[in-house]
Amino acid sequence: MNLPRVALRRLESHVIRRGRCSGSLPASPQLRLAFSRPQCSRQQPTPRTLRGYATVSAAELEFGQPVHETHPHVLKPSEITPGITAQEYADRRANLASSLPENGVAILAAADLKYRSGAVFFPFRQESNMLYLTGFLEPDSVAVIRRTGPTHGDYAFHLFCRPKDPKAEQWSGPWSGLQAATDVFNADEAFDIASLPSVLPSLLRSATPIYADLHAANPHTPSIRAALPAAIRAPSPIQPLVNPLRAIKSPAEIATMRHAGRISGRALTAAMRRPWTLEKSLAAFLTHEFTQHGLDGPAYVPVVAGGPRGIMIHYVHNNAALSPTSTVLVDAGGEYGAYITDITRTWPVSGRFSPAQRDLYSAVLTVQRACVSLCRANAGLSLDAIHRAAEDGLRHELTALGFDLASGGRSLDVLFPHHVGHYVGLDVHDVPGYGRSIALRKGHCVTVEPGVYVPDDERWPKHFRGLAVRIEDSVAVDEEGPHVLTTEAVKEVVDIEALREDV
Repeated sequence: MNLPRVALRRLESHVIRRGRCSGSLPASPQLRLAFSRPQCSRQQPTPRTLRGYATVSAAELEFGQPVHETHPHVLKPSEITPGITAQEYADRRANLASSLPENGVAILAAADLKYRSGAVFFPFRQESNMLYLTGFLEPDSVAVIRRTGPTHGDYAFHLFCRPKDPKAEQWSGPWSGLQAATDVFNADEAFDIASLPSVLPSLLRSATPIYADLHAANPHTPSIRAALPAAIRAPSPIQPLVNPLRAIKSPAEIATMRHAGRISGRALTAAMRRPWTLEKSLAAFLTHEFTQHGLDGPAYVPVVAGGPRGIMIHYVHNNAALSPTSTVLVDAGGEYGAYITDITRTWPVSGRFSPAQRDLYSAVLTVQRACVSLCRANAGLSLDAIHRAAEDGLRHELTALGFDLASGGRSLDVLFPHHVGHYVGLDVHDVPGYGRSIALRKGHCVTVEPGVYVPDDERWPKHFRGLAVRIEDSVAVDEEGPHVLTTEAVKEVVDIEALREDV
């Protein structure tokens, strides 16, 4: 059935109160609206007599991002973004509020639209902390989360965003509007973003401390600064509060990243089956495979580096020809629901390794496998400790291959110039500022990516000069072992060479 929108909203409030108290919620697709509060003691508005409203189905409306009713092929019931439910977003806000001092407030401003040239813009990507706490994927928005009491879940969530505007939306596409901010994204109150200068000061009255990461380029930064109480010169950074929450992934986040890793890994393996003559063609194939099989697209600009170009860690020109006698180093991964996967594989363009290529590749693979095995909570190791283990392993393997690493200086730094890993999640290099000296815990998601890059230099054995090998997987840390999220991308020598034999 179709209900008046206001009636639907009030009936939902009644259902949530009753369902939360009884421990169950009715599963009706027409009554399923996202909800946020995990408690049944919250005061609800008194229902009024309703009459004369037009009926509407959510499936007939337009929003600024997919919702289940309009995009059932993208979102399951109760999901705000792929794999992540409204309840999980509410829990994240509750966790953040619990980390705030009494009367503390967190302010999060959306990212602004970035322009490539003139009127040509890049696809919009939400600021990661805003996305993590709200799931709201539009620019021109500001979220305000205030701790309101001592109990977990005592917080108020206000969302400033654009109201519906049919004329503007005709040009720019739909956006969600104020009613969806409360009905779908579970804001306690929603305000027109144009009212930020007049409304925000009242929301911040008596608030202390205030947390926000303000950027000069963001168009709403001046309004936020002007709204700060006189006693507060500048807000405290919010990143240190959010990083510990984002760093430990929930089961739903890990499942989402596993989905991205599975499809990305299969795409890499499919690429290894084929002969390639151009870096550009290989890069285009991966983008197509990611999207064709259900991912949102590439998670980052890929590296497709043939031969000695692989020595350049972030080579992204991807416009050279591939020599059949060389290897190709590919660092590429897909994104799903804003969660990314990060994979690197190196394989021979011809399908078969030369003896020197096989020896160097096997050395790196031995170290990579050993480092992956250390990604478990009961090992008590940090990424920094695993990096030291990678250095020790590479030193042993390369010495056995004839590399002179004992002649003083930091020779290994030339061959292995980067860290063995980083955190991964909503960002490729996730939770910036979260230290790599922290012991890994269950729920941490990291990359493991040792590499060896041999310059054309007489210091190194001649048959290895110009070779570059990096092998990288995304890994979820469990208590007693690693959970490799990208295992579908083959990496054993015998498996890589067998791919062409099957063609």
